[in-house]
Amino acid sequence: MPRLGLILSAFLMAVRDMFAPPLRWVFVKAVGLTLALFLGLAWFVAWLVPDRIVLPFFGEIGWLSDALNAVSFLGVLGASVFLMVPVAALFTGLFLEEVADNVEKLHYRDLPPPRGATLLEALIDAVQFTVLLVVVNIFAFFVGLLLGPLAPVLWWGVNGFLLGREYFSVVALRRMKRREMKRLLRRHFLTIWAAGVVMAIPLSVPVMNIVIPVLGVAAITHLFHRLRQQESARG
Repeated sequence: MPRLGLILSAFLMAVRDMFAPPLRWVFVKAVGLTLALFLGLAWFVAWLVPDRIVLPFFGEIGWLSDALNAVSFLGVLGASVFLMVPVAALFTGLFLEEVADNVEKLHYRDLPPPRGATLLEALIDAVQFTVLLVVVNIFAFFVGLLLGPLAPVLWWGVNGFLLGREYFSVVALRRMKRREMKRLLRRHFLTIWAAGVVMAIPLSVPVMNIVIPVLGVAAITHLFHRLRQQESARG
């Protein structure tokens, strides 16, 4: 069974961490980039809408352009539900090292320096994972059409699995060998999946989804260290 208490504790600690100066700056950068992307997309869609719309028999209709701009903005806002998961993966891949480092400096100060990834490695991993998420979500979208009201459950489950596994793996590889990481991942598979679902659900809520990526990485960092400490205590 997933360790729900441990997951809740990790996310509550992550929320508090967002107000600490080092993480606050990372949080602002990640949220700023995300907002810039979607505002840029909204501006581009609005730019495609002509300033004047003339219809046969009706002539120029001024309010129709404004209405189309409003609809395009709402469309971009709605699209963020589907786009936010790959965007979160891409941006968080860039900021993951910085977030994990700052969480560890705040709470796990006795640890030796981690084996950090270079910017190029982080970018390559982020792009590869983003492509995987896009492909899987396209497939899940078409399968979801057959599920009707259960489609969100499929979306949360699939993205929760991918996000939880990826974030946990990257955080863990900073501190242990791949073989040890895989063993820890297998032992706590359901807990890590459930933590991913806790991230995936708010990612499907417009506006709220903007703040989740950095928060999720911080929470997964806490979860990794808690699970690792428990494994060490068992011997």
